[in-house]
Amino acid sequence: MTTPLDLLGNALDADRLLQATMGAFIEGAGIRQALALDPERWKPGKPLKLLLAGYVGTRNTGADVRVEEMIRQFRTVLGDEHLELTIMTVDKELSAGYFRAVRQVTLPVVFPKFLFDECPKHHGVVACEGSMFKSKFADALSTMMAGSLGMAAAEGKLSVGYGAEAGQMSPGLRSFVERHCKRSLVLCRNEPSRRVLEDLGIRTRGGTDTAWTFEPAPQARGAELLRAAGWDGRAKVLVLCPINPFWWPVKPDLWRAAERRLTGRHGREHYRSIYFHHKSTEADRQYATYLDGLAAAANAFARERPVFPILVGMEQLDRLACEDLAPKLATRPPLFVSDEHNMYDLVSVLRNCSLMVSSRFHAIVTSMPGRVPSAGVTMDERIRNLMNDRGHSDLFLEVTETDLAGKLLAILHRLDREADRIAEDIGRTVPRQLRLMGDMGIDFVDEVARVYPEFPRRDVPRSWEHHLPELPPAVQGLLGRYPPDFEASEKTPKGQLQHQ
Repeated sequence: MTTPLDLLGNALDADRLLQATMGAFIEGAGIRQALALDPERWKPGKPLKLLLAGYVGTRNTGADVRVEEMIRQFRTVLGDEHLELTIMTVDKELSAGYFRAVRQVTLPVVFPKFLFDECPKHHGVVACEGSMFKSKFADALSTMMAGSLGMAAAEGKLSVGYGAEAGQMSPGLRSFVERHCKRSLVLCRNEPSRRVLEDLGIRTRGGTDTAWTFEPAPQARGAELLRAAGWDGRAKVLVLCPINPFWWPVKPDLWRAAERRLTGRHGREHYRSIYFHHKSTEADRQYATYLDGLAAAANAFARERPVFPILVGMEQLDRLACEDLAPKLATRPPLFVSDEHNMYDLVSVLRNCSLMVSSRFHAIVTSMPGRVPSAGVTMDERIRNLMNDRGHSDLFLEVTETDLAGKLLAILHRLDREADRIAEDIGRTVPRQLRLMGDMGIDFVDEVARVYPEFPRRDVPRSWEHHLPELPPAVQGLLGRYPPDFEASEKTPKGQLQHQ
């Protein structure tokens, strides 16, 4: 039974208020469309204008890499000459130099009115962030992406979530997604995510992440950066990619925002505007235990094997975790963080490594085309799903693992001892993911054709190989060496549409 206190709590909940506001604007978009007041409708001969909604402009290497490859794939499967792309960014300065020939627009902290104004300028929305439907990080981020999809669907336009993951959602977010994404198509990067969304009545298709086809700077560039940081060019490079797993989710907090403005407190946990990371004594204790476990395992391993340890921060937020971990290591390691290194250089550094322990999903993914033996220490299902897909269910641990140091040391010994076999397993995994990514491209083209039947379709075979962007040499080599080992696609023949 809902009590008056519950109602008051919901009214004061900033996330629920944001969802209610976004929902009202979506309803307004539906009315605008019904009254034929939408200024932008696609017609034959016009470029298809797509708005990309994601998490760029935060120097999150994984988010930037996957969007870069998404853009390349869209240009391949739809034809660059038929597309006009716009991407929302948190900070144009931080996304400068990325996403060639894509218009960038700044996403404000309070975004419902912005989306109401921006979405009508386009013929569709593609939600880009991997952690698309989950409350682990921030309900506001998922509300923005689901709201963008809902806005496009209400206008009768293309509405697609691409390479998405779905997990645990707060009741408010779950209700919002269920209500507003019913007419969207979500291409999920694993089967557990499909089950979460299908329980909400949302159309899904299988898929994968899009970072597999990324081409970093040449291998020599990463080696150059490592040598400049003290590497002798011979020792095995052990890379640790730490995070703070315990300061999520980010939530709006008006009291802390006011206190920060008045006294300067809460600077470390301040995220942006009125949003703050989670903070508690228990979270601090768990974080310290996690860092101690990483350090103890790395130190013990380094005493037995000559290695060159480095720390990589895949997002600029990870600098704090890197700086907290560095003094705990016996040898002070160099730091490579995305606030100082672009995505091309950072991934090149990763592919020069011999052993990896990462709490960042995309550090593992982007190192895999280089067949770097890797293990995960995970805060959620993403690394868990990836390792299970690789057949390495024994190469990941939880961030709250009992005796993390001892178990991680055993894994490091295994990565070292079985490096060749693990590299072979990784090499076989990448072509299977390419196959899924190509199939995802077919499904995307089908959805464009469903919404816009007159959109020109490329005259190419209906096969996954023809729906991938141009592959870099390292990825081409893996595809030749390890052909995908599952049955050929049974996609609908060309000219017949799915998802009717």
